[in-house]
Amino acid sequence: MIKASVIGATGYAGVELIRLLASHPKVELKNISSKSFEGEPINKIYGNLNKYSEKILTDENSALEDSDVVFASLPAGLSEEIAKKCFEKKILFIDLGADFRLSNEEDYKKWYKKDFKYHDIHKEAIYSIPEIIKYDNFYNKKDLKNAKIIGNPGCYPTSIGLALTPALVNKIIEKEDIIIDSKSGATGAGRELTLNTHFAECNEAFAPYKIAEHRHTPEIEQTLSNIYGEEIKITFVPHLLPINRGILSTIYAKLKNKNSLENIFNLYKDFYKNSKFVRILNIGNIANLKNVKYSNYCDISIHIDERTNKLIIVSAIDNMVKGAAGQAIQNMNIALGFEEDAGLNMIPPAF
Repeated sequence: MIKASVIGATGYAGVELIRLLASHPKVELKNISSKSFEGEPINKIYGNLNKYSEKILTDENSALEDSDVVFASLPAGLSEEIAKKCFEKKILFIDLGADFRLSNEEDYKKWYKKDFKYHDIHKEAIYSIPEIIKYDNFYNKKDLKNAKIIGNPGCYPTSIGLALTPALVNKIIEKEDIIIDSKSGATGAGRELTLNTHFAECNEAFAPYKIAEHRHTPEIEQTLSNIYGEEIKITFVPHLLPINRGILSTIYAKLKNKNSLENIFNLYKDFYKNSKFVRILNIGNIANLKNVKYSNYCDISIHIDERTNKLIIVSAIDNMVKGAAGQAIQNMNIALGFEEDAGLNMIPPAF
């Protein structure tokens, strides 16, 4: 058994880590920490953990004690210091925040208004969407097994990267004018309240937000550019859905040549044939959030608008699982040599 600890345990992604790690056959939950609720038992904050855990929330330094792997789910700029301590102690560090997602410090400065504090540990970090890291400039799974610091992807970049990678690898779409329309549940904004996530503001409402200025934009472009081998710029518009969880991305790209839906479907099926968590839906089916809820699956459906020669890809994930905690555990499993789906074999509920 390896000993895992969670920093930022009372945030939405943090408590989701605790929920998922509870069913992991190779993991013992060792320490949990929270600045806001230090000294409190976790089941006092989250009643769903009654009879599972009465662990007391500690400070960050105590969370590193007697740990083999540390997960951090913190706002941007707060993970580097912890990562450095873990690196020095030879503890695997998995960051669910933004600190190790962008390879270009200038992008990090522009979008997060912060600098890299420790350039040496950034050189050790591996950014990993597990299903696509083996291509082009991404690290492969062999490298991930030797990882010391893992940058866990954002939820939007996960849904978009998985949806577009087969088309980009096979060069069947133009790199220009890719339009991405994504919708997220309210948990994507985190536990700290903002005006637009108050019930009265988001219930029975639906609107885009941060149009052309969402912080996940450079991460999406970095991922797609690495896959394609050339710089890609996208138009990305996220929307807030009045639901708790889930991300649905609808992506529009121009096909380079006339292509059949059957051919592209087979291309996608072949690309993900060895991926446990990507499900390419049969022609005629449409990806739906309800079919991935509480799971680590990404459902992808393929469509063509023959009038405009546009490829339309729809992807659905649970933003708290495949978009955060589940993918972090998937990355841990690969890094530590466990079965990739260990602790992640939940089937989505039917309704």
